[in-house]
Amino acid sequence: MTIFRALFFIVVFVPFLIIAIPLQWLILKLKLPFWQAIPRTFHKLGCIFLGLRVTVIGRPATGRPTLLVSNHVSWTDIIAVGSVADVTFVAKREVGDWPFVGMVARLQRTIFVDRTRRHDAGRTSREMGAHMAGGNAVLLFAEGQSDIGTHVLPFRSALIGAAQHAMIDAGASEVLIQPLTIAYTRLQGLPVSRNERSLIAWIKSKSVKQNIRDILSGPVKDVTVAFGVPRPLTETDNRKLVSKAAEQDVRAMLVALNRGQKLPGSVQV
Repeated sequence: MTIFRALFFIVVFVPFLIIAIPLQWLILKLKLPFWQAIPRTFHKLGCIFLGLRVTVIGRPATGRPTLLVSNHVSWTDIIAVGSVADVTFVAKREVGDWPFVGMVARLQRTIFVDRTRRHDAGRTSREMGAHMAGGNAVLLFAEGQSDIGTHVLPFRSALIGAAQHAMIDAGASEVLIQPLTIAYTRLQGLPVSRNERSLIAWIKSKSVKQNIRDILSGPVKDVTVAFGVPRPLTETDNRKLVSKAAEQDVRAMLVALNRGQKLPGSVQV
């Protein structure tokens, strides 16, 4: 960890958490409408601490039930996306059991899914549907696992279909499916090589501690968060076709960004 990051953690991040954690708990307890404000600030500070320089392309859909479907590279994806968009994440159940991380995840209303139990998808989809029915956005890492960031794995359409039915049950006529691409393009200003992607991605051969150590001791990482064109998903639409179309959009944007091709509408944040 660099001296700057260590000082930032002690002087800025820790004091913020001491104040923000009980305040966010109170906001959620009282069901106040501005519950996203503290998580957004937390993620912005997290980007500084972790050395993430975020570029945004496009805009997240707002004001309508929206399911964002994205590729997944690293746990830092959550920090990068959370710093630029008000979303609720869908995470594996184990995350909720992690010390501190689980508590923070719950304070930003993360929806947990147990992948070892098929019937748990129904509970997860109902939570997603209820949240989106209020005009909120939910982000689903649709590959079901993380990858090194060079390509996109096939999207799993089961939860998308379950959310489709849950939305109808919640009284909404349709949900927007918006593709989202996360691309780590540069390290310390230089293009990321394939070997260097192991310094970012959470690969199976590395432990959690090793991955965190690589992130904290590594250079500044440029990450692009690209929002694609949303598609409506109604009760009669084929969720597999909609899922496949979103997957293709995410893949096309990832390939372009990894090749250094700029997409229109980028904003540095």
